[in-house]
Amino acid sequence: MKHLLSIADLSAQQLRQILDLSAVGYASSRVMTNDGVALYFEKPSARTRNSMEMAVAKLGLHPVYLQADELGIGSRETVADVARTLACYHRIVAARVFDHAVLEEMAALDVVPILNMLSGSDHPLQALADLLTIEQLCGGIAGTKIAFVGDGDNNVARSLAQGCALLGAELTIAAPPAFQLADAPAGTVQTDDAVAAVSGAHIVYTDVWVSMGQDGDAARRRSALEPYRVDEQLMAHAPGARFMHCLPARRGEEVSADVIDGPQSAVWRQAANRMDTARGALLWLLGEVP
Repeated sequence: MKHLLSIADLSAQQLRQILDLSAVGYASSRVMTNDGVALYFEKPSARTRNSMEMAVAKLGLHPVYLQADELGIGSRETVADVARTLACYHRIVAARVFDHAVLEEMAALDVVPILNMLSGSDHPLQALADLLTIEQLCGGIAGTKIAFVGDGDNNVARSLAQGCALLGAELTIAAPPAFQLADAPAGTVQTDDAVAAVSGAHIVYTDVWVSMGQDGDAARRRSALEPYRVDEQLMAHAPGARFMHCLPARRGEEVSADVIDGPQSAVWRQAANRMDTARGALLWLLGEVP
């Protein structure tokens, strides 16, 4: 039984299979009808819910949206009891959780494929969309130069770094030392020099400075990351680069409006690819490839 909890759990071949499945048309991808996919959300998300529900529906499956208080994991029921119950009704259980260990406990039961829609440590669905977008924009992934600027020690940066390491992209993270990725894969370059990172890059990527649950540390984070705003002045060092952001964005903080809404921005293609790569991940978990 397959699970997708982290990009690091995949081989390069498996990651390539998911991206290839993401690129095929919907007409050839309807796999069955009347089966369900459970979508469990401890954290709300506009893109994840919409992309996942539509991906599930386009495969002929039925999405069931579940909130934390409906399942009561850790209060009314154990993780194992919830997973076994959902396996009675659904072909796949997808979960967006705070604690990655919840996903690991579900997957260890091996009663139904588990898909990570986001955890505190990993965001594989975002990385899949990022990699597909990079491939579309640059004509390939291997050898592509990507600069991730700002908070480099988060789940988005981690999953992207893992994917870049598997497929041969050249990733540089530009962040203050306290915000660099502690467990960066081999080959990832880290620096505190944003200009050096973006110079010659094909892709410039950033994310919010204050993520969900970090509001108590907002002032410190904004102060430390202020020099890493992606604006026209920074993008001038990468005149041919495309800009990416996983969204939601805070214009005037991590990115200026003239960049995210300007001609170099690819954020809406990136957002649209969330649905295609969700479909690819579902097909891979359902056994569409060996």
